[in-house]
Amino acid sequence: MAPSTPAIHIDPARIIDEVDPRIYSGFTEHMGRCIYGGLYEPDNKHGLIDPKSGFRLDVLDALRELKIPLVRYPGGNFVSSYRWQDGIGPKELRPRRPELAWLSEESNQFGTDEFISWCRTLGTEPFICLNMGTGTLEDALAWVEYCNSSSNTYYANLRRKNGHAEPYAVKYWALGNEVWGPWQVGQMESQDYAKKAFQWAKALKLLDPNINLISCGETGYADWDRVILRKMAPVIDYHSVHIYTVSQGKHEVNVMGPAAAEKALEITRSLIDLAKIEHDLTKELTVCFDEWNVWDPIRAPGEKGAEEHYDLSDALAVAAWLNVFVRKADIVKIACIAQSVNVISPIITSPEGLFKQTTYYPLQLFSNLMRGSSLAVHVTTPSPSTIYTGPTVPTFIHNISQHTPDSAKLTKFVDVSAVLATGINGQEIRVAIVNRSDRDEFEVPILFGPGVLGVKETIKIHEVWSPDLKDGNGFDEEKVKTVHKEEKFSGTYKLKKHSFQSTSSHHGYTS
Repeated sequence: MAPSTPAIHIDPARIIDEVDPRIYSGFTEHMGRCIYGGLYEPDNKHGLIDPKSGFRLDVLDALRELKIPLVRYPGGNFVSSYRWQDGIGPKELRPRRPELAWLSEESNQFGTDEFISWCRTLGTEPFICLNMGTGTLEDALAWVEYCNSSSNTYYANLRRKNGHAEPYAVKYWALGNEVWGPWQVGQMESQDYAKKAFQWAKALKLLDPNINLISCGETGYADWDRVILRKMAPVIDYHSVHIYTVSQGKHEVNVMGPAAAEKALEITRSLIDLAKIEHDLTKELTVCFDEWNVWDPIRAPGEKGAEEHYDLSDALAVAAWLNVFVRKADIVKIACIAQSVNVISPIITSPEGLFKQTTYYPLQLFSNLMRGSSLAVHVTTPSPSTIYTGPTVPTFIHNISQHTPDSAKLTKFVDVSAVLATGINGQEIRVAIVNRSDRDEFEVPILFGPGVLGVKETIKIHEVWSPDLKDGNGFDEEKVKTVHKEEKFSGTYKLKKHSFQSTSSHHGYTS
């Protein structure tokens, strides 16, 4: 026990913004076993598929528990050399192509129509990323026409010919993926991308004024982001940000990594504000954080399928990521964990079944419980031992903030978000707490501002914990999963070391 412990302060009158359910969105890419052998396996011989569609029913069931609002497709790096026309029509006529992003081959047996059908079966909304690598504006317009048009025109009629009479009404379209990256087919300089994407955006909105467009951002704090926002703010609805964090074999680095994203989002907000001022814009323009996760490309190389096997430390890092998105509810409206099945994923499949990774459980708790109004939270840290002062990955957060108040604010061992939600018995405050320390447990006071008139004697706890940080899950056993329990509450809560817990029905609330 640390000699002086943190305290959590929550003021229900200080509402940041509504938590957008779309921050709990997903991502599927033609990479490794995400599509083939993951969500789609028509040759499965173990009774796990819908025989008509080839969709894995056990995967659908597991993903439904996550209440996923949106799913991004088909990439990722894959999209930058993808010909969407190859993935429609009779399957026996679809061409097999070399795949350049992950150095594989693409059968095109799963394409646009299958993806839309899968989304509808899951109960989620499709989000399509356009090819701005080898693709042309004509290809992009054709794809939007195929999906959304009700006109008597070529691609709308081709959709009808393929058995889909009604338009799909795909609302979300991303203008390319990581076009700034040297690993990308069709990499561009920021000014070149901005000019090209601006023209694409104008044309796409002429074809379908109802679509939402997402510009291709970088980390949110790069000069690329400044250039893109300055040019494209008038014609986009969201700006994308991609950040992955990595453990480097060190737990503190793993769980503190999301602090980089929090600082990045503060910078992105400023870049958006500057762009809106320059263009005299009053419309909402927010962040679509459409790739995030814990991923060590050395441990799980992308060209080998990126099948990370996560442990408890990784689950805590994912919980810390989700705390960031809840706390930044005013700027982050969409976030897509990469990816949904097998590839750096909360679910791993075999032909005989699946298991839920450690990271599945914080995702499930957040998506089911942490909806409502995001509340301002302050965690006091009276003891220096409750603040981490080492590096994080990306190292940007440490390099920028180690000598400023941001370091203490963003790298506390006790990491918290809170929402004001509507429960069965009225409004209640729900709190998500990560104890990122692998050494200390804390007896933490939870203190509320005005408006909380009653405190329930018993609270519901949903805890993700295991004795060993390296504990993980597998087909034979899931060592790390959610334990549900009820505890008496007298104003303080005991945080186990290296644990995550979400509380529901925490306090009665009266305004």
